Amino acid sequence: MNARKILAVSAVMVMSAAGLSACGSSDDTGGGGGSDGGDVAMTFWHNSTTGAGKAFWESTVKDFEAENPGVTIKIQAIQNEDMDGKLQTALNSGDAPDIFMARGGGKLADVVEAGQAQEVVVDDATRTAVGDAAFSAFTVDDTVYGMPMSILPGGIYYSKDLFAQAGITELPVTMDDLEGAVDKLKAAGIAPIALGAKDAWPAAHWYYFFALRACSQDTLDKATADMTFDDPCWTKAGDDLAAFSDTAPFNDGFLTTTAQQGAGSSAGLLANHQAAMELMGAWDPGVIASLTPDTKALPDLGWFPFPAISGGDGEEGAMMGGLDGYSCSKDAPAQCSEFLNFAMQQKYQEGYATAFQTLPASQDAQSVVTDPALVEVLAAYNKAPYVSLWLDTLYGQNVGNALNTGVVNLLAGQGDADAIVQGVVDAAAKE
Repeated sequence: MNARKILAVSAVMVMSAAGLSACGSSDDTGGGGGSDGGDVAMTFWHNSTTGAGKAFWESTVKDFEAENPGVTIKIQAIQNEDMDGKLQTALNSGDAPDIFMARGGGKLADVVEAGQAQEVVVDDATRTAVGDAAFSAFTVDDTVYGMPMSILPGGIYYSKDLFAQAGITELPVTMDDLEGAVDKLKAAGIAPIALGAKDAWPAAHWYYFFALRACSQDTLDKATADMTFDDPCWTKAGDDLAAFSDTAPFNDGFLTTTAQQGAGSSAGLLANHQAAMELMGAWDPGVIASLTPDTKALPDLGWFPFPAISGGDGEEGAMMGGLDGYSCSKDAPAQCSEFLNFAMQQKYQEGYATAFQTLPASQDAQSVVTDPALVEVLAAYNKAPYVSLWLDTLYGQNVGNALNTGVVNLLAGQGDADAIVQGVVDAAAKE
């Protein structure tokens, strides 16, 4: 099986707008016979180590165990930045959790190609509620290997109060507008953009979006299908990022700032009004809320799409983002799929959306989304002509890591646009 047989970028994430409305450590849980009458024990890894998200999974597992006597699920909550490495080690060692976090695309295709995952059997009710398009990111060779839990389009979150303090009266629409906003914020003594480049992927998001604006949909599709990056738009994206970086838009010390860990992280800087903006996916409102002084939603949080850029071939309004979901390892019992379908019921998807302050994959549950910033995300998402997966997810672990590293090197003054492209080409050649 070839990981490159996954759907091309434009098809992976396009979802029907008609169905959308604006509408650390481990814990053991007890239980006890699967649907076949025998005792079943499963392990479950997720990335919510504190707060409402952790409590949601504990409660959902408890309910599933109650409805399935004899089934026990042992939960392990792993910090998000540690998840990929620990999971890959576990998969390679043959000691993988039965249920594990997955984000689809090339990363999941590589796991499938290695024989480390099994088909997720999707109930008719779940497929109807979610829609086929959301499953495409978790589909390899026409087989579903993951259950989408949330949709996570990206864009720029900002503090309305800090924008007003800096005299910014209109949201940036073009890159020139964004650079103008950066200038006003710096003049007001406010750090314009928070960036957690220590974790690499938040820095790489900037390159992804510049590439989305520079490259046509056909070019993105071609790169996904055959892993070629010879179109000059890939270099243009790096050059555009370098030019933007030269305006010094990011917080002091952004190269050593983490993304989501504590008040000093990039999300924490926005949560505590120490920076005005952050480029991030739709999980950000929940992360920000967990880092405010009262651990409640930031009342002045807003959102706007990544700005338009002159001279690019990307279609106006195109978006980039991801999906959070869960997969079943190769030796997981049938109850793995049963649990994932159980968690997709409207009641639990609504609870998931509330706990994580995010956008649930189930269209039936999206009416609970009331956070103003997330409502704005959905409005833009509904209008998007196409939505790409995050490039590091789409291209798989090795190519994605090379891409992310190349972007950080550029921002650190140790590389350039050509080096980003060459690094990706070299990594792709080893696939």
